[in-house]
Amino acid sequence: MKPLSLATALIGLLAPSVLASLTISQSKVTLPAHFKPAQVFSNANLNHIISLEKNYAKEQINVLIENVSQEPQDEYFIPFTADQVARLGGFQVNDRKDDTAGPFVSEVVEFDAHSPVQYYRIRLPAPLKPGGQQTLAISYYFLKAYTPLPASIRQDEEQFLVYPFSVYASSAYATTKQKTEVKMSSSSKVADYTEITAEDTEETFPQKQGSKLVYGPFGAKPAGASSPAQVRFEFTKPLTHVSSLERDIEVSHWGGNVAFEERYTLHNRGANLSVPFNRVKWAQAQYFKTNSMALKDMRFPLQVGSVDAYFTDIIGNVSTSRFRSNQREASLELKPRYPVFGGWKYPFTIGWNSDSANLLRRTSAGSYVLRVPFIEGPKQPEGIEYEQVHLRVLLPEGAHNVRIWTDIPESSIVDTSVGRRLLYLDTVGRTMVEVKARNIVDELRDRELIITYETSLGDMLRKPLVVFASTMAVFMAAWLVGMVEIGIATKS
Repeated sequence: MKPLSLATALIGLLAPSVLASLTISQSKVTLPAHFKPAQVFSNANLNHIISLEKNYAKEQINVLIENVSQEPQDEYFIPFTADQVARLGGFQVNDRKDDTAGPFVSEVVEFDAHSPVQYYRIRLPAPLKPGGQQTLAISYYFLKAYTPLPASIRQDEEQFLVYPFSVYASSAYATTKQKTEVKMSSSSKVADYTEITAEDTEETFPQKQGSKLVYGPFGAKPAGASSPAQVRFEFTKPLTHVSSLERDIEVSHWGGNVAFEERYTLHNRGANLSVPFNRVKWAQAQYFKTNSMALKDMRFPLQVGSVDAYFTDIIGNVSTSRFRSNQREASLELKPRYPVFGGWKYPFTIGWNSDSANLLRRTSAGSYVLRVPFIEGPKQPEGIEYEQVHLRVLLPEGAHNVRIWTDIPESSIVDTSVGRRLLYLDTVGRTMVEVKARNIVDELRDRELIITYETSLGDMLRKPLVVFASTMAVFMAAWLVGMVEIGIATKS
């Protein structure tokens, strides 16, 4: 082939490919100031369940709603305080009696940034006719839910937490009948709780059933009814809070590999130590299987076939880890460099490689489908909460027609975008998918991120040809330099 023809072919392969660019941002629906939902619904029966078994609070409202207006209605509002909205995540609504109906569309609405009350709006799949009823299952989580009381304790002392709530479920509509249940772990001791007396029956609540407190049932209550209460209970486990998780995934077609790296900023929100840490007492306590408020180990279940795991922190490599991988499972078990007590932080990084055959497949149409967990993270009995999650997926150079799908609740997704990022020996940059989420908990660790994309033959051959051309250029430059006469000539 002539040199001009070869150069033309290389330039054609190095030309930028068409890249689909997509940016989706979660937007708030703005409503008029002093907005109040119209009284078009009533809650015929409401059951409010508060679970305090993990280091985040999980709440579920099962409610039978009834359209009391004269017209069909398809918008149902739920009020929260501004502080609750900032800490709320995983908001999801389903039909209690129809699991196949799928999650309803729900979104936070804003009418006044300084208002103490904000609303979530639920779109019913079909307008509810006058007099019609429908059962909703509403679930969500609250991060940073507990306050240690006392705020400081000794390292071998029991930890107690306080959770504030309302005996009457927060509702924008009148409620005919309701009940609230507060569940703690079966091993927890309930030290204190609020008692109230029903106005209509003069019955005292709650009724204590093991580690569960039951308030109600109560009779008719108007919209916005509230009765502040709190419960103080023992929680001898760490309050593991991840303020920031950066999760990078890099896909390599030529290497047949998918590389993962996760950077954690971890914080124990439990009670602080009232006296300096005593390592001797800590070492002695390890001979007895006692519960501790300190985080001393973590277990990361990984994808089958994962290899080359590593664990580092700001000092360097941490040797207190154990990695096991076989045909049935893969697991990374690690111990922080020091026990993480209440108020302490521990930033660290883990990473591993996986065979792309387990995560990536090619369709009959020639496109690629990447299926990875949205988050993996440690699996702890006490649970883990994530305040901010930044997920980046690097696809092969030239990947285009990118499509993204995830089953993480839409209310937790902050932003999604597709762009480019230049790395080593890149010419046009690798396609990068970014997803930002907030207020995620470990119960969502099995949710998936699915990305579909396409690549051409030119895109696949671009990097090998760049490497070949660069190598040849180096050898050619070395040969030309070697041909130059640099000796000192002597006069004859």
